[in-house]
Amino acid sequence: MHADPPPVPRGLRAVVVRAAGGAGAGLEQLVGGFGTAVVALAVLAALTVAAVTVPLGAGLLLAPGALRALHALAGRERDRLSRWGPEVVAPDPAPVRPRAALADPTTRRELRWLARHATAGFLLGTLGVLLPLLAVRDFLFPAYWRLAPQDANATSLGLGLATNWPEAFAVSVLGLFWVALIAVAAPGLARLQAAPGRRLLSAGPETDLSLRIAELTATRAAALDAHAAELRRIERSLHDGTQNRLVTVTVLLGAARRMAARDPAGADALLERAQGAAEQALAELRSVARGILPPVLADRGLEGALSGLAASCAVPCRLDADAPARCAATVEATAYFVAAEALTNVARHSGARHAAVTVRGGAGRLRLTVTDDGRGGADEEGGTGLTGIRRRVAALDGTLTLTSPPGGPTTLEVELPCGS
Repeated sequence: MHADPPPVPRGLRAVVVRAAGGAGAGLEQLVGGFGTAVVALAVLAALTVAAVTVPLGAGLLLAPGALRALHALAGRERDRLSRWGPEVVAPDPAPVRPRAALADPTTRRELRWLARHATAGFLLGTLGVLLPLLAVRDFLFPAYWRLAPQDANATSLGLGLATNWPEAFAVSVLGLFWVALIAVAAPGLARLQAAPGRRLLSAGPETDLSLRIAELTATRAAALDAHAAELRRIERSLHDGTQNRLVTVTVLLGAARRMAARDPAGADALLERAQGAAEQALAELRSVARGILPPVLADRGLEGALSGLAASCAVPCRLDADAPARCAATVEATAYFVAAEALTNVARHSGARHAAVTVRGGAGRLRLTVTDDGRGGADEEGGTGLTGIRRRVAALDGTLTLTSPPGGPTTLEVELPCGS
C-alpha cells in the first residue's frame, strides 16, 4: 500500500502561483515590447533616411510620413503600457511638419524613446522570445537526443555533445535553470523595457492636461449618475415590492387577530396568506441585497461568483478565469454585474448556442471578456443595457470595447484598474 505524498503547504503553493503568474506576465510584456521594437527599428531607419536626404530634398517629402509613423507607434506603445500598469497619459497631438516637429517637446521625447526602444528594448524583447525557447529546447532534450545529428550541440549554449542518457538528462537540468531564470528575471526585464516609455511617452509638465481633466470630470459625473440611478432602482424595488408585501402582512395579521375568536378557520387562512406575503417580501429583500453587492463575491471571490453565473446561464457557457490576486470590492462587483448583464443579453437577444467568459488579472488590471457565437449586431442604442454597462465601467476609469458584426460573433471586452 503506497503512502500518500505529503501535501504541498499553502504558503509555498501561493508563492509558486504568484511567481508563475509574474513570469508569464513579464514574458507577455517582453514579447509585446519586442513587437513594437521591431516596428521602432523600421521607423528609426525611415527617420534616419529622411534626415540624411534632407539636403537632396527627398527628406522633406519623407519626413511627414515618418513622423506620422512615429506618433502612431508612440500611441500604440502608450496603450500597451497602460494595459500593464498605470495609464500613460497621452500629450496633445504632435505636429508632422519637420520644422515644427523639431521644436515640439513631445516629438523630441518620442524620438528619444524611439532610439532607446529600437536598441535596448529590442534586445530585451529578444530575450523574452528566446528564453522560453531555450528552456523548452533543453528541458525536452532527453525526448529527442537520439534523433539529433551526432555532431549537434547538446545544449542551447553550444557546449558538448550528448552520448548517453545521463548526459542527456544533464541537459534537461539546464532547461530547469532557464525556467528559474525566467521566473526570477522576466518581471524585472519587463519593467526595464517599459521604463523609457513610461518616462518619455507620458504627458510632460509642459503638456496641457485640460482634455484629461475634462475626461475625468465626465467620468465622475457618469459615476454620480450611475450611483443615483442605482439608488432610485433600490428605492423603487423596496417601495413597490417589499413595502407593499409588508403592508399586506400587517393587514392580514390584524384581520386574523380580530377573527381568531369567532372564526378560527378563517383566521388560519389569513395567517397562511400573511406567511406567504412575508416569504415573498423576504425573497425580494434578498434580491435587492444581492443587487447591491452579491454575498457570493465575499464568500467565494470573483472566480466563484462567475462560475455560478456561467452555470446558471440559459446558454451553455464556459468560464476561463485566471485572476490570482483579489481586487477592490467595487472592481469585483462591477466585473460581476457586467458579466451578469452580458450573459443576460446573450440569453435574450443573441440566439447563441455557446458563450464564454474569460477573466485575466495582472499588472494592476482586471480584464473581463464575454463572447458568444450568436447573430451579432449588438447596439448600445438598442436598449440592451450596454449603456449602463459602459457607465459602470467608466465610473471606475475602465474601458469597454464591443465588437459585434452582423452574423457574429459578439465580443465584449472590459478592462478595469485593479485598485485596492
